[in-house]
Amino acid sequence: MTVSSESKWRHHGVRVVRANELDVNTAQTPGMNRAAAITTATTGAEKLWAGTVVIHPKAKTGAHHHGPVESVIYVVSGRARMKWGDRLEFTAEAGPGDFIYVPPYVPHQEINANEDEPLSCVLCRSGQQPVVVNLDLPNAEPNPEEVHWVDNIHPAPGGAAPREC
Repeated sequence: MTVSSESKWRHHGVRVVRANELDVNTAQTPGMNRAAAITTATTGAEKLWAGTVVIHPKAKTGAHHHGPVESVIYVVSGRARMKWGDRLEFTAEAGPGDFIYVPPYVPHQEINANEDEPLSCVLCRSGQQPVVVNLDLPNAEPNPEEVHWVDNIHPAPGGAAPREC
């Protein structure tokens, strides 16, 4: 007897994880609340992890990286400030609707840039393992350089055209 495509995909196709089904039994950081949505246990995902994170007002992580894992952060509400680099010498901010990409091995720090409101984000990673390598950066830059992405579709601040190289 052959299993029809209809019955095969019924239990091995799309999976909706409802808001009340998020798993809070995941790695936590003081000042943050994480909840896993897409994991091997919840959906059978093998290469992706996704969940939510709420960063409390005035909270921030220590300097760290995620090894070979790529991360994408989508800001739902609030204001995110990211610092990155060997001395956290670069910074950028993101608000609701913005995406943040963090490449593998990049030292970084997430900060709630708003002192009065929580920062709510959706986080996606390219792996299931909760890789966090904490870094001791005693010479972290106190005044990081603000970085703006400038190319043909991302104009410089103030609307100036990108420079030709």
